[in-house]
Amino acid sequence: MLRDPSVKYRPFPQVDLPSRQWPGRTITKAPRWLSTDLRDGNQSLIDPMNAEKKQRFFDMLVKIGLKEIEIGFPSAGATEFDFIQGLVRSGRIPEDVTVQALTQSRRDLIERTFESLEGARTAIVHLYNAVSPAWREIVFGLDRAGVRALAIEGVKILREQAEMRPETDWRFEYSPETFSTAELDFSLEVCEAVMEVLQPTPQKPLILNLPATVEAASPNIYADQIEWMCTNISKRDCVIISLHPHNDRGTGVAAAELGLMAGADRIEGCLFGNGERTGNVDLVTLALNLYTQGVSPHLDFSDLETVVKTVEYCNQLPVHPRHPYAGELVFTAFSGSHQDAIKKGFEAQQQRNDQLWRVPYLPIDPTDVGGTYEAVIRVNSQSGKGGVAWVLQQDKGLKLPKPMQADFSRVVQKLADETSRELATADIWAAFETAYRLNGDQHFELISFDEGGASRVDHQRVFTGNLRLAGKQVTISGRGNGLISALLAALKNDCGLDLEVIDYSEHALGGGADAQAAAYVQCRAANGRTVFGAGLDSDVATASVRAVLSAANGSMTQI
Repeated sequence: MLRDPSVKYRPFPQVDLPSRQWPGRTITKAPRWLSTDLRDGNQSLIDPMNAEKKQRFFDMLVKIGLKEIEIGFPSAGATEFDFIQGLVRSGRIPEDVTVQALTQSRRDLIERTFESLEGARTAIVHLYNAVSPAWREIVFGLDRAGVRALAIEGVKILREQAEMRPETDWRFEYSPETFSTAELDFSLEVCEAVMEVLQPTPQKPLILNLPATVEAASPNIYADQIEWMCTNISKRDCVIISLHPHNDRGTGVAAAELGLMAGADRIEGCLFGNGERTGNVDLVTLALNLYTQGVSPHLDFSDLETVVKTVEYCNQLPVHPRHPYAGELVFTAFSGSHQDAIKKGFEAQQQRNDQLWRVPYLPIDPTDVGGTYEAVIRVNSQSGKGGVAWVLQQDKGLKLPKPMQADFSRVVQKLADETSRELATADIWAAFETAYRLNGDQHFELISFDEGGASRVDHQRVFTGNLRLAGKQVTISGRGNGLISALLAALKNDCGLDLEVIDYSEHALGGGADAQAAAYVQCRAANGRTVFGAGLDSDVATASVRAVLSAANGSMTQI
């Protein structure tokens, strides 16, 4: 028998929080956002960003609307230090944007961090040290008292270095690193000791960052941990509770959302979830999730495609095609039933003409992130008639009757099966032209026609048309109650073709005096077969004649 690896692991303990409140809460406002792309995201790259890429990334973050940006880890080396100091001196940091730099709890590293930020109007120095048992015992070889002392010594140096540089408005952040796997009482003890040294106030609060350095339990456990800290921390009005969720279990977004419900004020993360191992929490997904709840994220992702391209260029990592909101295919439906529901949703949306978004399968309006309706439905072998019809309507303005949608979908299905690939709009239009003989391969080809007025005796109209029939020009004539019935009579009398119109419809393609018309007919041939025809022309009568001749050509191909 195979050995069961589960015996190596132990479930993470539950949090004793019988009066937990977060399950009954909702997120009603956006958190404070901090991007860690230029630090946590950058250090996870195979090839870290150079100064040009970091500057480009920083400018994009500012454009999106980030007000707090962690710009590096200055003690990591000269490249990081030089970029941070260069950015501070460049004047490219807007007045309403606060930059942040990270440091471990060591004097030389803390001093180097302050040096890198010299000259900034406002800056956050982020100090961290790990507090969980595995790190205490395996990495540091320290007991609780030793780890607590490490944090206290670090924040004392923070205060000292800030007092030496009064020209900058210094703000402080402390992370009990590995909080997610530490004992809550010890995390609280260390945070209280840090607060005792720094003496935060409501006007100048301390940021307490509670990272899920490694996801070790389901998101509800993290939410319990956050609510426990929010409830038990002293001077709650003097601290900003910040979250830094990683994604080791694939639940970083859920953990962040539940953590906000549990009382957190701030989120640290990266665009599209970049970061060490499985990444930091994805700020794009978190922010756009708020839209689905009627809450503004106060971040601008209205041109998400440009954001994707910039991140891919700077990080040299692709954004997955199915990534929430941002992936190339995320608003794309191939399934026939999905396409039909989306098509009907858009039609209902237009009829309602209100601001409420309500379209099946689409949690947000693609146009809110710079997408287009045309890209929502694409066609392959899994697609149905609704999707094919939607593509033709969006690209060509054609509104096919439902029976004709079904007829044409079989044509497209056959083509998709034969090619084994997604069909582009051009493929679908070419197939439509071929199927309904809009150009070439025409047994009956219209040259000109004349519609006589109604007879005073029998109120019938006379159709006289010049056709090219099998390559030869002929004249046909017939009488009927209207244009179409007169044309059908002419085809029967002079060509021996017996067709009966079952359904007819027409519509304008666009607006204005020069708008074209589209006409569709469904006919029954003498042999009982159903054939469809389509006609396009600037004149609606001519479009109708072309539609009937299209069906007539279709009947000839079936003989």
